[in-house]
Amino acid sequence: MAKKVVATLKKEGGKAFAKVIKAVKSPKTGAYTFKEEIVPLDGVQAALKN
Repeated sequence: MAKKVVATLKKEGGKAFAKVIKAVKSPKTGAYTFKEEIVPLDGVQAALKN
């Protein structure tokens, strides 16, 4: 199972964002790579499902 990390990035007066880091295993080599995305807080669950 991939490790999931979420760090919250807050901005005063604006929309709050989160940095989502996912560990993705390569089917070819078996090595893990990390994919980072910055998404709005209401889209974190959707970003983790992909």
